[in-house]
Amino acid sequence: MENNYQLTEAGFAQLENELQELKGEKRNKNLEALKEARSQGDLSENADYDAARDEQARIEGRVKEIENILKHSEIIKENSRTRTIAIGKTVTLNIFHNDKQIMENKVYIIVGNLEANPFKGKISNESPLGKVLIGNKKNKTVTYKAESGLIMKVEIVDVK
Repeated sequence: MENNYQLTEAGFAQLENELQELKGEKRNKNLEALKEARSQGDLSENADYDAARDEQARIEGRVKEIENILKHSEIIKENSRTRTIAIGKTVTLNIFHNDKQIMENKVYIIVGNLEANPFKGKISNESPLGKVLIGNKKNKTVTYKAESGLIMKVEIVDVK
C-alpha cells in the first residue's frame, strides 16, 4: 500500500503521543465516567451516561484515525545539507501584494497537509504558497495566487 500521508518527524511523534494519551489517560477517565453514570440507575434518561458514551465514541474514532494515519504515513527526513525548499524546511519570506510589502521576514515551516496550522507558522506543501515554494531556493522571487484570489509575490529570504 502506498503511503497517503507525509509527516515530519515531529508531526509523527506528536500523533504517537496523542494516541498514547487517548489509549491511556483519556480512555481510563471515560471508563470511570461510564461506571459513575451507570451507578446512577436508569440509563434511558441519563444525560451523564449519554455524554460519556458520546465521548467514548469520539475517543475510539480518533484512536482509529490516528492508527490509520501512522500506518499509512511516510516520514519526511530533514536534509540539512540542501538549501532547496521541501517538507521539513523552515523558510523566511518577504510577501508583497501590488508591489507593496505586506509581511517582512515571515517564518514558516513547510509540513504535510495533516500538520498544517498557519497560525503556528506551519504551512502545507499542498497549499498555494507551499506548492510554489517547493523546489525553490534562497533569493528567488515567486508569484502565486492566494486562496483569497489575490496575486502575491514572495521573496525567499532564507531556507534552513
